[in-house]
Amino acid sequence: MIRTGLIGFGLGGTAFHAPLIAAVDGLELAAVATSRADSVRAAYPDAAITDADALIADPAIDLVVISTPNPTHFPLAQAALAAGKHVVVDKPLTPSAAAAEALIAQAASSGRLVVPFHNRRWDSDFLAVRALVESDRLGEILLFEAHWDRFRPDLAQAWKEAPGAGQLLDLGPHMLDQVLVLFGMPEAVSADITGQRGNSPVDDYFLLTLFYGARRVVLASSRMIAAPRPRFAIHGRGGSFVKYGLDPQEAAMRAGGSVLDPGHGIEDLAQHGVLTLPDGTRETIASARGEYRRFYTGVAAAIRGEALSPVAAEDALAGLRLIEAAQQSAVEGRRISIG
Repeated sequence: MIRTGLIGFGLGGTAFHAPLIAAVDGLELAAVATSRADSVRAAYPDAAITDADALIADPAIDLVVISTPNPTHFPLAQAALAAGKHVVVDKPLTPSAAAAEALIAQAASSGRLVVPFHNRRWDSDFLAVRALVESDRLGEILLFEAHWDRFRPDLAQAWKEAPGAGQLLDLGPHMLDQVLVLFGMPEAVSADITGQRGNSPVDDYFLLTLFYGARRVVLASSRMIAAPRPRFAIHGRGGSFVKYGLDPQEAAMRAGGSVLDPGHGIEDLAQHGVLTLPDGTRETIASARGEYRRFYTGVAAAIRGEALSPVAAEDALAGLRLIEAAQQSAVEGRRISIG
């Protein structure tokens, strides 16, 4: 049994990490570091309640999961690796590419895993998109668009509005990770990043364009859009695919649903995407069943030496390099080549 300690019991800990860990054979949620002791006792009465330092120092803990504000990811992961633990870190892995490089080097020297929590690889719609792209039914893809919008004009939690936070570091790692899975690193990036809420101290809007020869990948997100844009819109020489709506897993888990529920991760038929061929023929493309649990199943297998890490830390590093290039592009107003 892989005894797992979770640091942080906010949204990430309660709706994602704790229920996923508890649902995976071979993992045990043994301890939680949080100030929300009553919430932990109500949901996971067998888990010890502690603080971050004690959890990391506990010799009985094999895996440390970090779900805390962004600026704390790097020092907590460093401390956990130094204590001989495997580590899962919520996105962003670290606040900078340089810090990610240091963490990857530390993990390699310690013989331990550091795994970015890029669970959106197991979104229902992305699984369908990946299968469609790999099938080549769209032919050469010339334009790939992804949008992830919210309408939240009020400021969020304090830590989400502090340095090291913002929309690009919140959603960008997931959106870029999906693109990197599909197409690899681009040749260049250009970006527009700003704050549209007048009192926002961090960015709440971004528009990134990634360049792959003739192909363009456009990633956009805003906290000030009430009407939905397509989650995915993919256009190739063989047709177009358009899909609205988000994967249902987060909403279900936030509402207290179990990942073991029979309908968990299954989208409503109305949310499935539509493929349009050049002759006007339309075909519904069913979304796959989303299953974030596969991330932690993969983590357990990797710790046991049975498989590679479900998400390589180097993939998160690539995403952070793109984020930094995008930030440079937005400041300088020019396209940035990716070395």
